[in-house]
Amino acid sequence: MQVIRAARLFDGDKTVLAGEPAVIVEDGRVVSVRHDGAVPSGAELVDLGDATLLPGLIDAHVHLAFDAGADPVGALAARDDAQALEGMRAAARTALAAGITTVRDLGDRGYLGLLLRAEFARDPAAGPHLLTAGPPITTTRGHCWYLGGEADGVEGVRAAVRARAERGVDVIKIMASGGELTPGTHSHIPQYGIDELRAAVDEARRLDLPVSAHAHAGQAIADAVEAGVDSVEHCSFFTEDGVGAMPEVIERLVRTGVVVSATLGAVPGGTIPPRIVARMAALTDLFARLRQAGATIVFGTDAGIGPPKPHDVLPHAIGMAVRMFGWPPLEALRAVTSLPARLCRLDRRKGRLAPGMDADILAVAGDPLADPAALFDVRAVFRLGHRIR
Repeated sequence: MQVIRAARLFDGDKTVLAGEPAVIVEDGRVVSVRHDGAVPSGAELVDLGDATLLPGLIDAHVHLAFDAGADPVGALAARDDAQALEGMRAAARTALAAGITTVRDLGDRGYLGLLLRAEFARDPAAGPHLLTAGPPITTTRGHCWYLGGEADGVEGVRAAVRARAERGVDVIKIMASGGELTPGTHSHIPQYGIDELRAAVDEARRLDLPVSAHAHAGQAIADAVEAGVDSVEHCSFFTEDGVGAMPEVIERLVRTGVVVSATLGAVPGGTIPPRIVARMAALTDLFARLRQAGATIVFGTDAGIGPPKPHDVLPHAIGMAVRMFGWPPLEALRAVTSLPARLCRLDRRKGRLAPGMDADILAVAGDPLADPAALFDVRAVFRLGHRIR
């Protein structure tokens, strides 16, 4: 038995404790959370002093196969599978060292993420809990076609969903619109229509898999919501030259409970594409509108797609939400703990410090509920009770 004690604790939901709270851990699970910091007889004490304990963070949208370099697509194309897998392994460990104990990989090449998932399941201290989509489903020459997920038409999409289920993926990722990393596609233009998206959702439901839709274009978002996806990645309502929120789509999104996976987080000084910079004010207004409407919002960084987005970038998303969007720190922290755990169907294991949950724990100096910058001063990271930092 292990007792992990600090000056403060945030449980991942709404509870904040002070006065030397402690988490009691046994066999990789949380046994109890104590308010008084008392140590049971015979237990090993890990006293972290003036630190805050919180659940390991969850990044709801990463790409471990992309190297966060200036040309992530070209770099991946130049690697064979063994080299790509080694790069993914290193990226995952970078995330874990920052306290990101669960990552949802929404697009790899050749199902390499499944190999890594099995590897980390055998040795939890080696990497984060990994959820993987395999190659995202996309149209011929559509966004991220080079990852190997091309499928056209209703029957083609159904077959693609079945193929991923047979491989054992955790989530279906479908590219409802074009994207920024693929010349010849455009973020403001849909790729699939409502029939293909409904086919993807229907087949995934039959196979008990959630569906995540990449969607920048307003019509693509509308169709994805109408089709019944579980989450919309980006949800940026891009037009050809700006951002055009669609109130009726936002209202339906909220009413049906579709989760918005907001793409936040960039390292300071990183070069962000000018077309994105030009839309930042409008995107800030959009996400304020989504929040005010009552949308469930989680943070996914899109880590790996360029230099501003290394695989440990998630703490920057929390600071961005507080500084730019005016979110209370507690709300921003829920968007990387309990809320994405629910989206990822892990809420009985991850995202909270409570009895029965996995002992995935982050400890940081200071108080991130007062200043999110505290998240960068990592004092300890535990993965299923194993201390890896």
